[in-house]
Amino acid sequence: MRRFVPVVLLVLVACSKKDPEPSAAPPVPTMHIEGTPAASTTPAPAAGDVAWTAPASWQSAPNPSAMRKATYKITKAAGDTEDAEMSIMSAMGGADANIKRWAGQFGDAQPKTETRTVNGLKVTVAELHGTYASGGMMGGPATPKPKQMLLGAIVEAGQQEYFFKLTGPEATVTAARKDFDALVSSVHAK
Repeated sequence: MRRFVPVVLLVLVACSKKDPEPSAAPPVPTMHIEGTPAASTTPAPAAGDVAWTAPASWQSAPNPSAMRKATYKITKAAGDTEDAEMSIMSAMGGADANIKRWAGQFGDAQPKTETRTVNGLKVTVAELHGTYASGGMMGGPATPKPKQMLLGAIVEAGQQEYFFKLTGPEATVTAARKDFDALVSSVHAK
């Protein structure tokens, strides 16, 4: 029995060793985005990336997914029961397809859209109102929320697109429109 114990320990140790992790990319330098607390940083943009100035009244929040570049909480307006959220992510798919997807989250509501040039970048802005079915990622269950609003901007920066999506109760998002427009007007290529 004594010989059995060292052999078992040797097998357990050998099985517990992991294959070496692939080498990680070097750490990305960080930069302070105006309007966020000094302790909050956003990864510095790489070639084709964009930067923006967040409104001082918006609170920087942890990103719930690695896909997000930034997340902000917007304090609820009087009478609303929850805050609004601005999510910023980098993705692909084009403005039309993504606005159609957003409209689907509002029961195929008809979006108001506008295309403009901001600091040399093409920006498509969309606005939707109605019942928002905000579900989890990858087809998770949706929870319909009435009297919601979306203000979104799709920024084309070369080969990359950036999605600025403000969603929440209609009164709160309406009250944040001026700040949303200021943020979108501050977007620029790095």
